[in-house]
Parts: sequence; structure tokens; C-alpha cells
Amino acid sequence: MCGIVGYIGDEPCTEILLDGLRRLEYRGYDSAGLAIYDGGKINILRAEGKLKNLVKTVSETPLPGDLGIGHTRWATHGRPSEQNAHPHKAGSVVVVHNGIIENHLSLRKELQDEGRTFQSETDTEILSHLVAREMEAGHPLEEAVRRTLNRVKGSYAIAVISEDQPDRIVAARFSSPLVIGLGEGKNYVASDVPAILSHTRRMLFLDDGEMAVVSREGVRLFDLDGKPVERQAKDIDWSPTMAEKGGYKHFMLKEIHEQPRSIADTLRGRISLERGEVSLNGFSFEKEYLEGLSRIVVIACGTSWHAALVGKFWIEQFARIPVEIDLASEFRYRRPILDERVLVVAISQSGETADTLAALNGAKKKGAKVLSICNVVESSIPRASDFTIYTHAGPEIGVASTKAFITQLSVLYLLAIYCARAVGRMDAREAAHKLLELVRIPVLVDDILSREDEIRNIAEIFHRTKDFLFIGRWTNYPIALEGALKLKEISYIHAEGYPAGEMKHGPIALVDENLVVVTLITRNRMYEKVLSNMQEAQARRGTIIAISSENDEEIDKHADMVFRIPAVEEELEPLLTVVPLQLLAYYIADFNGTDVDQPRNLAKSVTVE
Repeated sequence: MCGIVGYIGDEPCTEILLDGLRRLEYRGYDSAGLAIYDGGKINILRAEGKLKNLVKTVSETPLPGDLGIGHTRWATHGRPSEQNAHPHKAGSVVVVHNGIIENHLSLRKELQDEGRTFQSETDTEILSHLVAREMEAGHPLEEAVRRTLNRVKGSYAIAVISEDQPDRIVAARFSSPLVIGLGEGKNYVASDVPAILSHTRRMLFLDDGEMAVVSREGVRLFDLDGKPVERQAKDIDWSPTMAEKGGYKHFMLKEIHEQPRSIADTLRGRISLERGEVSLNGFSFEKEYLEGLSRIVVIACGTSWHAALVGKFWIEQFARIPVEIDLASEFRYRRPILDERVLVVAISQSGETADTLAALNGAKKKGAKVLSICNVVESSIPRASDFTIYTHAGPEIGVASTKAFITQLSVLYLLAIYCARAVGRMDAREAAHKLLELVRIPVLVDDILSREDEIRNIAEIFHRTKDFLFIGRWTNYPIALEGALKLKEISYIHAEGYPAGEMKHGPIALVDENLVVVTLITRNRMYEKVLSNMQEAQARRGTIIAISSENDEEIDKHADMVFRIPAVEEELEPLLTVVPLQLLAYYIADFNGTDVDQPRNLAKSVTVE
């Protein structure tokens, strides 16, 4: 969950490290710190709270040097404090770490029994002591790190430097992301690509159980047995400005507005309207394989799980293949019935979600094939999968996912049509029609965004409301869940999403004059049903905000506030109904003055349990 950055080269590194941490602060913002080598000594500065506190400290106490590591923390072991902030030092060794050391208690006791003292409550400090002990025994830094990691159980991405060998950074990973950036006479380490993208586009992505020795001259990769690893660098085509705010007040608002382009980028090169065909990254499932499936199991967490719920409707309706949706955090601890006749689809924006990765690996052990849908190239989940379809949302910095969600929906719609065509349940003409409607979506989303002031006005009226209920049916039920999640994530207001048909099974008891009911009531096959549910809430004095279709002239009689979306094929409505809900959450949070991009207690990539 934390963010790591490192640099070794021929220029002062303080600003390089701070700039990297700014781009990683979405991964954690409880505290931050730097460790920089300068003429025989590693100097460390740390600060509790957001990165701006560290920047202030550095401005008062400059840190010269051209070798250093930095860290921004999301607290796991140990409360947020300067004492618990990284980096941690023992002897000549300094460590930054993302992850959880599961056997830290036994290791701490072992070290304390040897007379070693600890300055923090963190599990990370154990690593610095273990590496220091190995170096004191005569092992060079990389060997000391390797021997240490073979004692450790849990997840980690680490960067280690030492006053005794100040010509290298040793980095390693297991179940937490880490990337090496390649330059000329300089090299970089980071948790995520945007941290170093303004310096290099050539990247090496470490796999689990691998180490890197990073020097000014180059990078050497090893596994934990000490065997060399060969890997080609990847060229990343994101531009550095894609990770900047671009004049918007928050990253989240910028990313909401980037959705038309993100959808278009995700569809580009994957659709043939002439043939009514979908091409998915050059791989194909044989008709016999798909027909032989007993079911598809989709695993995901959070917003990605909501996308999966929508995808279930599409795949079952178009391809008539049974689909199960599972929360990865629950799936991994069950004994799911899987074999080679099951296709597991793993969805994750970051490609590093710990529960999803663990569930994926468990599924592979049972013989299932795994297809992943991810946004980050060469992240852990794609590398562990048999097949991958990348979304092309670009870097998503705001913790509350928006453009990643809508591109996940886009890919799931393509996958549903692909499967339907492959098994012969959709002909070319029908597929071409559905794909043509999908191609229209970026323009329709842009139309919604051009009317965002309507949503802003609604948000201004209701931003002091303490309770919201979001309801929808069919494909709009998952969007109700997503709308509620967005609101509570960034505004800290209580919100629940429910299938509208379940109102009389409990939620209707909540309805009174203090509850706002956001109703997704588009002109689809469920319109009359949802209208009835909405009227039940209205009869109990609930305030109704309706997200309706542009051709619905009756809805004004039944709702207090209405926002209309453009007409579209009913299966595609989720790609439109979600946008006003994103804007509603954003503006309510902004009116209430919360930290939209970095909401409390949350981080962008959940890389620990």
C-alpha cells in the first residue's frame, strides 16, 4: 500500500525523490521520509502526515547527495507517527518497505534476544536489523538482503542502501509491486510507473521472488537463490503529463472528464464493424474451449467487483455461459470448485490487488485458466495470468476509481460479444449493431459531462444530507452500488446501494424526510418496476433524485430532482448512468471540503490484506 522511490546517479536526488513521492502519495499519506547518502553517512528526514510536511522539513534541513531512497506510508503495523515513518535504519543499513512481514513478532524477539533495540513499532525495522546483522557477518549488501528475505514470511517490496556500500540500491519484491527505471548513468526504483515516468520510459518489472542490484552503471537481476535473471526492458508509452491534474481542481474530476477518451482508447483496434467481430489483444478462445466451459468465475474487489456484476448480465445474456461473481477476499479463503472447465476472470485496475492476486493463483493451482482485465501494464496480475486484456485508461491517480471502472465495463462488453460470436449465439449483423452503439458511448459520455453544472447544483442542495440510498434494477443495480461507494469513499457520508426490488425486504424502513433516494430509472424493461419502488419511497416522504432517460417526460411528476442521460441501447446504460453518480459524489465531497483525491484511511492500490 505504501510508495517507494529510489535514485542513484550523477545529480542531486532530493527533488527527484520528492517528485516521485508526490506521484505516489495516492498509495499512502500517513507519513513520509527520505534517506540520502552524503560523504560517508546516510542522512534521514521523516515527517508525520502528508508529504507537504516532509517537504517543509527538507526545506529547513537540506539533504545533499546523489544516492537515496524515499517512502510515503499507509500505516499497517504501528500508528502514523514520525517514529514509525520510513526509512528505518540499523547499523549502516537503511530500508524502505511496502507490505506486511507476517512473522515479524518471532523475528523481533529473536533480534531483541541478541540485544538489538528497536526505535519503532513497525515490522519494517526488523528488515533493517536482519540485513545489518548479515552485513556485520561479512556478507555484501545484496547477499545480506537475499539471506534476510529467505527468513521472511509475508509480502514486501523493499529498497535498501548501506553506508558501507554506497554504490548501489538493492531492491526486491514479493506480492507487492516494484519497477526499475533505466537511464544513462542513472537508474531508478519505484512502486509504480508514474513516480519515475518524467525521467525515463524504459522500465524493468520485477517478478515475485526477484531482486535487483541497481547501480549507476546498470541493473542486475537475481532470484532469491542468487541465480541471475534475464529480462527485457519495456517501453512505457504514457506521457508524464497524463499523471498531472491538467488544470482541474482534483485528479478525480480530471479523470472523470478523461472518460470519453479512455473508452475510445480501450476500444481502438479491437472492433470490426464490417465483420461484426471483436479482437482481444491477439489471443483467441477456441469455440470448443468456450463451449466446454461449465462456467466463468469473475473475481474482483471494490469498484472492480461492481464492474464484474454488470459483466455477468452481459455475458449470460449474449453468450449464454453461466457466470459467477465472487469477492476475491472471500473466494481465496473458501474451497471453490474449480477445474479446467472453468475460466476465471480477474479484474483489477492496478493489477496488484493482493486478494485478487492470491485468489488467481489459487484458481490456477486447481487447473482453471485465468484471464485478467487490468489497467497497468506488466503488473503482477497480468504476469500471473494465462491471458490479459488491458484497459487503456492511462494512469489513474485519484483513489476513487472512475475512468478505470468505465473502461473495465467497456472491456467486459467486448468480452461478452466476443464469447457470443465464438459460440455462435450472436450473428455478425447483431454484433455489428451492438458494437456500433458501443462506439457511440464516448460522445454520449461527453454530452453528460457538458451538463455537469446540473449535477453540481444538485450536490450543492444536498451536500449536508447525512444518509443516501441508491437503487436500481437489472444492469443498473451494480451502478447503484457503485454510486453509493463513490459517495461514502470521498465524502464520508453514509450511503447504501440496493437492488430496487429489495426495498420491501428491509431498506424501506430507512425512508423518511431525512433520506435522499437516488433512483436509476431509465426507459428499459424494468422501468415500471423501478417507478413503483421509487413511488414507495416518495410516499414515505423520501427525497427523490432520479437519473432518467432523455425521452422520459413523466418522471418529473414523481421525482424532486431529475438528471437525464442520452438514449442508448438498454444494455449499455451502465456506461452512462454511472457518470452523473461520479459527479454527484465528487461535488458533494468538494462542497464538504474533504480530501477528494486522498480520502482518509484509503489507498489506491490495496497490496496487503
